[in-house]
Amino acid sequence: MRMMSRRALLAGSAAGASAALLPAAPTAAAKPKAATTCASYRAEYHFTVPDQWKNDPQRPIWIDGEYHYYYLYNADYLTGGTTAGTAWRLATSADLVSFTDRGIAVPKDTTPNGDVWSGSAVVDDDNTAGFGAGTVIVIATMAPDGGAQAQYLYYSTDNGRTFTNHGTDPVLPNPGVQDFRDPKVIRDEERGRWVMTLAENDKVGFYHSTDLKSWTYVSGFIKGGIGVLECPDLFRIRAADGAWKWVLGASANGKGSGLPSTYAYWTGAFDGTTFTPDASDPQWLDHGWDWYAAVTFEKRDANGTVDPAARYAIGWLNHWDYANTTPTIDCDGFNGTDSIVREVTLQRAASGTYYLASRPVAALDDHVSRTVNLGDLEVDGTRLLDYSGTAYELTTEITWDQLTGAGLQLRLSADGGRHIDAGIYNDYAFVNRRNTVNPDSSGNWQESRSPFDPSARTVRLRILVDRTSVEMFVDDGRYVHSVEAFPYLADTGLALFTIDGTAVFRNTVIREFTA
Repeated sequence: MRMMSRRALLAGSAAGASAALLPAAPTAAAKPKAATTCASYRAEYHFTVPDQWKNDPQRPIWIDGEYHYYYLYNADYLTGGTTAGTAWRLATSADLVSFTDRGIAVPKDTTPNGDVWSGSAVVDDDNTAGFGAGTVIVIATMAPDGGAQAQYLYYSTDNGRTFTNHGTDPVLPNPGVQDFRDPKVIRDEERGRWVMTLAENDKVGFYHSTDLKSWTYVSGFIKGGIGVLECPDLFRIRAADGAWKWVLGASANGKGSGLPSTYAYWTGAFDGTTFTPDASDPQWLDHGWDWYAAVTFEKRDANGTVDPAARYAIGWLNHWDYANTTPTIDCDGFNGTDSIVREVTLQRAASGTYYLASRPVAALDDHVSRTVNLGDLEVDGTRLLDYSGTAYELTTEITWDQLTGAGLQLRLSADGGRHIDAGIYNDYAFVNRRNTVNPDSSGNWQESRSPFDPSARTVRLRILVDRTSVEMFVDDGRYVHSVEAFPYLADTGLALFTIDGTAVFRNTVIREFTA
């Protein structure tokens, strides 16, 4: 290990005002290109599409001892761009770290309605739709000829591997509105019916059905000021203190209001028809720039038993502001990476507010290929570690008596000029990608922030670094930041830093993984 100068720290740290001292790094080219021979930017342990394009995850379902994970896939991306349309592609996994590609499940352009957008799959155990018990039903949005968005039904009798369209008419026609998409269907066992949530601009609509083929509007939840609501989510979960809550979520763009552009959620009550929130303003399941179109889904054990006190979640590690910007096109012929699957639990804050906490899926422990235990490290200024890598996890607890900021410089270049910074500064936690190659050419979305109480004088950080992403879990996942970044593959350094004080980075451990 060697020490870097205090001046080098202040010139390079991305926390607070010091971020402006270095210019933004150049961004990657935004135009899709064919693959060429070069070093790979494909993630080491995050899910990536095999080729071409992926965007929205679709809620995984459990069938025969494994999760079926569907996602929007465009096989014509390199030649037709994003306008070429999406199908549903399938990957299966028993542990949500290692996935097996199963190819296209719900095809596009096989009916006059064209390509297939987001929706949800359910297992119809009781044969309510009439296709047979155990049939997998998909209800998804389609917009024939770019026209009105409506909901269409596909069904599978081979355990969700391939799907057939149920006619060409919608099961839920458009009532004459522009935004009418992303159906999320759950089973209301108590009342013997299905419930659908639907994204309708600044409203989440609620619908009932007994057979999945005909739907009735029953209520709506409206929230303005955070952009168009997309990919709604509804589930019930038991908190750590034993209380039960319903959670309504939606992907939303709060950038115009100084809020995240990820997954907004409300805790509250649901009577089968109407959702009543505990508070009018949402909380956010991720405070980074790149955790969009996220879905949550049931956590099950090896026997298929549902855990009522936890769910899993996965998000698209990208954003529509710069969706086509990635080095993986040139090097690997694909554009599409997901966040790590995370386990979500409901916790009660000292104030009485309930919130969702996140942590990486526990099965990551089974994929560790190397562990580097660095112990306790005292830092005053910047300390360069004797470690290099492009994909790893680092955990540490930082403690101090008095300082302004502390954290890590990730994917550090040999000259110290390029890096991603993550940590705390005054009253916020942050991830800043300004000083490395990243997709945001506007320069507006460089540092993400979440609240932090400096009087605690301690913070626990768990940071997942992969070739094109950083995910930081703060204080047992109370806040999370998921961010895309494209450091040069030669930038492999790692340093710890403090500003205006000394800190001890306790129990510092680095782990590497193989998926």
